[in-house]
Amino acid sequence: MSASGEAAGAAAGYAPHPYIGGRTAALRALAAWRMRWPGAPRVVILTGSPGSGRSRLIAGFLMLCDPDYRKQLPLDGMDPATIPPDLPAPAVPNPRGLTSAQVTWLLADHLDLAAGRTADVFSELATREEPLTVVVPDVDLAGPVRAVDEPARLVREVLVPLAATPAVHLLVDVPRELAGELAGSLPRGQVQVVDLDEPEWADPEGLALQAETALAPEAGAPDLPFTTDPAARRALAEALARRANGSRLAVHLAVRSLFTHSEGFDPADEAQLPASVGEALDLHARRLGADPQTLRQMLAPLAFAEGDGLPVQLWRPLADAVAGRDMGQVIADGMLLAAPFVEPVEVPADEDADEETPGSADPAGAENAPGDADAAGSAVRTLVRLTHPALAAEIRSGTPDPRGAQTRIAMALLEAVPQQDWSRADRYVRDHLAGHTLDAGLLPQLLIDPGLFTHADPIKLRTAVEAVPLDQLGAPARTYLRVAPLLTRSGAPADMRAALLETAFVEDGLQPYAEALHGLGLELPWRTLWSLPLPGVVSVTTGVLPAPEAETGTEADPAAPGTARRPVAALVVPAGTPGAQPLPTADRPEAPASPEPPNPAEPPTGSAPTETPAAPEPPPSTALLLHDLLRPGYVDADPARVLRPSEEERAAAAYGFSRGADYLRVWARESGEVVTALISDSPFRDADLAPEGVLVVATERGVTARRILTPAPAPAPAAEAAGAAEAAPALPAQATAPTEAATTAAAQGRPHGPEGDHS
Repeated sequence: MSASGEAAGAAAGYAPHPYIGGRTAALRALAAWRMRWPGAPRVVILTGSPGSGRSRLIAGFLMLCDPDYRKQLPLDGMDPATIPPDLPAPAVPNPRGLTSAQVTWLLADHLDLAAGRTADVFSELATREEPLTVVVPDVDLAGPVRAVDEPARLVREVLVPLAATPAVHLLVDVPRELAGELAGSLPRGQVQVVDLDEPEWADPEGLALQAETALAPEAGAPDLPFTTDPAARRALAEALARRANGSRLAVHLAVRSLFTHSEGFDPADEAQLPASVGEALDLHARRLGADPQTLRQMLAPLAFAEGDGLPVQLWRPLADAVAGRDMGQVIADGMLLAAPFVEPVEVPADEDADEETPGSADPAGAENAPGDADAAGSAVRTLVRLTHPALAAEIRSGTPDPRGAQTRIAMALLEAVPQQDWSRADRYVRDHLAGHTLDAGLLPQLLIDPGLFTHADPIKLRTAVEAVPLDQLGAPARTYLRVAPLLTRSGAPADMRAALLETAFVEDGLQPYAEALHGLGLELPWRTLWSLPLPGVVSVTTGVLPAPEAETGTEADPAAPGTARRPVAALVVPAGTPGAQPLPTADRPEAPASPEPPNPAEPPTGSAPTETPAAPEPPPSTALLLHDLLRPGYVDADPARVLRPSEEERAAAAYGFSRGADYLRVWARESGEVVTALISDSPFRDADLAPEGVLVVATERGVTARRILTPAPAPAPAAEAAGAAEAAPALPAQATAPTEAATTAAAQGRPHGPEGDHS
């Protein structure tokens, strides 16, 4: 429908959409897509310049698609061709702030797909015969880090395969620079591009109506000569729409500016009306007698801000950094100057704050979390942001040397970390400093601090680090990048993130970084004693080499080296491994199974306890390595001398453990409580837990030994423990890998981690 169609709709007496105020042609196209009329495209791509009203159009259309919300709209008076049929609401995976993987799993969760990998999501969708309607808004806002081009990745990795799925009917809002790529991936008859800047869809009359509605006192406008007089209001609305040349955002900012300060404004002078977003800024500053550059410097920290907004207390120091001068008085006196362009946003304080750590200060600061965190969880944290992303883009593009501005912002954020203690830093600093330094080209220099690795949001930090070429990353950053998928999938708190990182640093030979993590004031569940890069290990066993007197019956010299019992780890490795010895001829006894304690969160199944399958015998082409259990170093001794712990010794130990395909749990024997859990970026092959509390784990990567540091909880009362023991069967300590069917079933029931992929 062209502009003449818009006029025809108005002439027919139809009421406009109460939220959109026009866009009849575009709404008719979207309604036809939703109705799946013969000849209607299967994919509609909505695009246009920033500020053209794409988001508002999508939101208004979704109001019509929601079975409950549409009941609140005056459907009887609207153009029937703009009203989609009353069907179940479409799937709407909103990509704002999310990675492409997160968007994929958001869609998979909505559709209850039984996929275990990202590729499986699209494979499963391809088998569907029933039509599926999906609406993806605000693609330009995708990604947790602005400097990473996540919108382009979302188009290529998610939207292109989604659009190619025959059963999917897709409506997507994308920036113009990506619209052609998405449309070009589809046959011509299956896709329609609705460009809101094109005359066919521009709707200047609708823009004038939107401006007139915004100027009306009924909509909250103040009583001014050009708001209370209908003729003057209509004339000003038409002038605004004409001058703005289709920019909904320019009209919106102009109206807000007039409401903030109308003195000296002449509605008859169109030169006082903005033709662009940049002119809206400059005209407002001049009307208040301010330098437009001062206004832009004042708003620059908000334009460069990441995430949902900037904490109020950071606005002033970052403005000082960008401007290179003291902006305190400007900000204090400039609220009227900034008012049309900024808005507060409240986020729950409990979601914005990091995990509590012993002795750490409130990361948000008292002034940023008004109210008490009562039982209802009503405490909030107020951030401030610009009213539209296109406004931020305009300010950034007009900033001299934007990379230098980002560098100064990053330095100011670093100075805001109290004594370089990341646990006490503002949440914004911890989570978004990486994004600022990435944009400034300084991120590799930042990636040497274990405290930042521990306390920063893993998804945001991982996204930023992955954007740096690998050859520019130092060894600590490469280690972080290797373990980052574990951090993002698991949603682990800070202490567990530190523990996973500590092991990774030991595995990569970065012992000082591992030790630094133990100095952060966190209660790590373990200390990694040593690690071996032995990918072919078949099995691991713990034991002791007895003191000489225990074997000879003679008293040994206590001053002589090697005379005490020596805990060791016996590693069955492929034959030919350097330093390995032949296996003893005697059969090796199997390690007794340690039953997993009942899980109080799971209902009793009533089934009999499952027996631990016997570990397979090592193939004949294997050998044995002995390694000290408590410290790095191989042991040169006869393997036949190694004594395995007896069943009594194991039963008297403080801990037991159980293992699944991709996890390992350590639990206190007396209380039955899980004290820690272990996940790995490499599949488990075997594990053993020594009575000394040292856990030896073999993965496809190698072998590590961890001393469990978490104290074993006190046992539950006898009656309670007995009841729990009767309620659920015990599980085997070292279960072999589950069958494929069991793995699939577990994956279907397993929640997704914050990154979106399966934990």
